[in-house]
Amino acid sequence: MRRSILLVLLISVATALESAQPAPAAGNSLGLPPLPHDETGMAAQARVRLGHKLFMDTRLSHNDTMSCAMCHVPEQGFTSNEMRTAIGFAGRSLRRNAPTLLNVAYVQHLFHDGREFSLENQIWGPLLSADEMGNPSMGYVIQRIQSLPDYQGLFQAAFAGHGPSADTMGQAIASYERTLLAGDSRFDRWRYGHDQHALSAQEMAGFRLFAGKAGCVACHTIGEDSALFSDERFHDTGIGWASSMHAADPAREVQLAPGVSVTISDSLLQSVSEPPQSDVGRYEVTLDPADRWAYRTPTLRNVALTAPYMHDGSIATLAEVVEFYDHGGIDNPLKDPLVHPLHLTAGEKASLVAFLQSLTGQDVAALVEQARGKAER
Repeated sequence: MRRSILLVLLISVATALESAQPAPAAGNSLGLPPLPHDETGMAAQARVRLGHKLFMDTRLSHNDTMSCAMCHVPEQGFTSNEMRTAIGFAGRSLRRNAPTLLNVAYVQHLFHDGREFSLENQIWGPLLSADEMGNPSMGYVIQRIQSLPDYQGLFQAAFAGHGPSADTMGQAIASYERTLLAGDSRFDRWRYGHDQHALSAQEMAGFRLFAGKAGCVACHTIGEDSALFSDERFHDTGIGWASSMHAADPAREVQLAPGVSVTISDSLLQSVSEPPQSDVGRYEVTLDPADRWAYRTPTLRNVALTAPYMHDGSIATLAEVVEFYDHGGIDNPLKDPLVHPLHLTAGEKASLVAFLQSLTGQDVAALVEQARGKAER
């Protein structure tokens, strides 16, 4: 009898959850490979809705001010456009740029240095980071969720009777993040949908450069049936090396707010700020000296939405990114040989930028609406 009552209660909670929170986006898969995880079926949908609720909830941070969505802003390509690096716990500047979560379901090595291998585990990094969400322990976060009345029964409905735990929290947020699929760009309709009118002449010229003279495809790979625009490997372009090894400029540009910067002396900046955090990239994971200042190749899908660029957000626009690679990056002893001067003309650079702007998926607007439309606490 008790089991029957419990089953009825769980079904009721699942039904309420289905009506109260957004359903997972279907996503048009043109240009994307098959998903490595199945997020269909009633139980999976309950996990997605629960994960969405957690993703948007500021109560997951130690002082109730930060949610996952505050560094991975839906309207900003599920990253943070406003500053080079997002603002974290208690106003702290984070060390690295927030990667986009669009199509994160396909990422094999998470974070810029590739230190995590699954979305389920990845979520605990930001939750426990003193600079991000500031929680003292896993147990503290789990106990907090257990104490909140509006979460009562939701985990049990999504996970066959199991309550909040490190595993179920990770699975729920990962399930939601895997629905953030944004394929079916104009490039996809041209290459994989065989619509010869989907791209302009300039964009097609940009693709030929991307795959040919510019050599971008060596790292931002394109397959015959799909394209993730990343080789999932780690490369040194010189940016990390320059930040670590170059002497500071006498005058430094400091961003105060979106679109607002000032130039001050380096000595003044050092007198009023903490020393910059060291960052040696992939080396922090492998301890292999050859991996110093190497960072994971990011996807280029939806790249027009996800400025600023590079692991530290140091390049503001796509045109500046193309200029950086045209100059061959920044020379250093470990720079990847794939990064070399390209000798592009001004017209070729413009064509490359136009091509990159064709990679925005048509589903992004729906994903944003879904994220914001019914995000109830």
